[in-house]
Amino acid sequence: MGVRGLAEILADAAGGVFPPPDGSVTVVAQPSPYEAGVVAFAAHAVVFTDQDPAWVHDTLAADPGDPLAAPLCPPFLTALAARTGRIVNSIDLLTVADRLPGEPPLPLTEVRDRDHPRVVRALRYREDVRVFTTDGGVLVLGRGVAGRWECAVEVDPHTRGLGLGRTLATAARHLLPEGTTLWSQQAPGNAPSVRAFQAAGYRPIGAEALLVPERP
Repeated sequence: MGVRGLAEILADAAGGVFPPPDGSVTVVAQPSPYEAGVVAFAAHAVVFTDQDPAWVHDTLAADPGDPLAAPLCPPFLTALAARTGRIVNSIDLLTVADRLPGEPPLPLTEVRDRDHPRVVRALRYREDVRVFTTDGGVLVLGRGVAGRWECAVEVDPHTRGLGLGRTLATAARHLLPEGTTLWSQQAPGNAPSVRAFQAAGYRPIGAEALLVPERP
């Protein structure tokens, strides 16, 4: 599996084919100069970095804690961030869903203003960004790590608890190009978000930590 790239590994996982749960760590090249991090599956982690794989394995082996957890634990992530000159983003639950045919289940208005704050923020992490608004919420769609389609939703405080997050997450599945899958990350502590995406049909795949360039 070591000769395969992150995109292929993610595509297999989206289809239910995971790396072997043997406790090992696979190191693959960064999909682009901007993307580095760790994806942890059940008893198997994939580190995507252009650093020497021997350094990755030696650094992980030096962690006295649980070797299965080590790739997403602070000692390794801190060392990787220091070595690459990056900062660690949040550790998220990684989920995926298939495309749905037909129209979204609620009216959406696409934001054309590229200076819109939500567009500007999304462009830091994704390409081909599209932002949609509806009464009480925002939906962001774009291409992220390894070119995968990703979505994120935001719900205004006054509309929380009404199912809008679930509906927006479902709507994103209708906006995908045919033959593609949709990924999304949720902070594990944000239980309402986790529940909303799973209710919208997103399947838990693993956990992910992205390392992003330090802002000037």
